[in-house]
Amino acid sequence: MIRGLYTAVSGLITQEAKQDVITNNMANANTNGYKSDDLKIKNFGDVYIENRDRIAGNRNVTSRLGKLSYGSKIDETYTDFTQGDLVNTDEDTDFALSGSGFFTVQGTVNGKAANYYTRDGHFHVSNDGYLVNDSGYRVLGRNAATNALEPIKVDNSKMTVDANNNIYLDGRLAYNFGIVDFNNYNALQKQGDNLYSGNNPIAAQQTTVKQKSLEKSNVNIINSMVDMMSVMRNFESDQKVVQTMDETLGKAVNDVGKI
Repeated sequence: MIRGLYTAVSGLITQEAKQDVITNNMANANTNGYKSDDLKIKNFGDVYIENRDRIAGNRNVTSRLGKLSYGSKIDETYTDFTQGDLVNTDEDTDFALSGSGFFTVQGTVNGKAANYYTRDGHFHVSNDGYLVNDSGYRVLGRNAATNALEPIKVDNSKMTVDANNNIYLDGRLAYNFGIVDFNNYNALQKQGDNLYSGNNPIAAQQTTVKQKSLEKSNVNIINSMVDMMSVMRNFESDQKVVQTMDETLGKAVNDVGKI
């Protein structure tokens, strides 16, 4: 019975964690370029239940009665990188990626200065003339003259982007967005502020930057609500199991114990 109590409680823990993930997805349903998460759950492993009540040849022999699960546990958090819908904004500094890949920004997250990656192309020009994201991190591009990866300096120039992701300032070729991609998306880690960290970026293939557009979140709010209701029902079921076992243990200790 104690083992069953632990099994039910493990279900409560995993369902609570899954609820947190779904809640975070729903909270970011309107965040540009946000990619939804899903919690993968697996069991601790099954054990065989057996006894030695069966007699064969005047000897007690082992009989396997079946399997018993030790409960569930959190395996990993999986991020769905499916592209969200692209919408027009008529803003020169709004950009969306059509295809796989990420913009590169330069900033400090949790005290660590590095290059980070994002699908959120809601940019603007800072007071010192650089193209930055909503957190003030500078957007990087490849200098057309030197091919060096550096912050994109716009100043008061009119910015346009062609089909090859080249950036023109007042009609003069100045930068290329240099969109990057990764061979293994499972190695990417969310860092907050809609940013990812990752190693060994490669040049994105067949990815186009759409100016005056933004990629919306890929969260399906209807599916998220259905998942939330399912999690709540499972949580309530596990909770009732825990309560029933607790009451049974109480009777075993207080009533049966007296007899």
